[in-house]
Amino acid sequence: MSSFFKSDTKPAAAPTAAAEPAPARSVDRVAEQPSVLGRGMQITGNIVSTGSVQIHGRVTGDIQAAQLVVCEGARVEGKVIAQDTVIQGTFNGNIHSTTVKLQKTAKVDGEIFSRSLMIEQDAQFEGVSRKLDKPVDAPGATVAAVAAPSVAPSNVTALRVDPSPLAR
Repeated sequence: MSSFFKSDTKPAAAPTAAAEPAPARSVDRVAEQPSVLGRGMQITGNIVSTGSVQIHGRVTGDIQAAQLVVCEGARVEGKVIAQDTVIQGTFNGNIHSTTVKLQKTAKVDGEIFSRSLMIEQDAQFEGVSRKLDKPVDAPGATVAAVAAPSVAPSNVTALRVDPSPLAR
């Protein structure tokens, strides 16, 4: 027996949209993310990257990267080889880069070798600038070989962390 307000016929099912698969995480997107050295961190040694590097802390050593940003408050001392370099903090050494931008908070002491140099008002530059004949090549196969050597280099120190005595 059917009730007065109910219909015995069932409504047609609403068409459902086919669920779209979630986009696969691209390895290229991961490569686009910069490697970041945070504030309060200090590295003594060389940094080699095929991508972008942002320095917020301190580095004493050479840096090779596709793009380098030395952020405001950061300090770098050494040699830089990069396609694009932006200095907002303090840099002491040599820069070899296709393009170099010294932003208003930059303090640079050293030599800059570039095809294009931009210095914002209030940036401080003490040194020599020379024009490069050719653009700087992107880090490539040599970087991969350095990043993944077949035998551990002798200048690498392993860090061993002992658990807290309270955990014993």
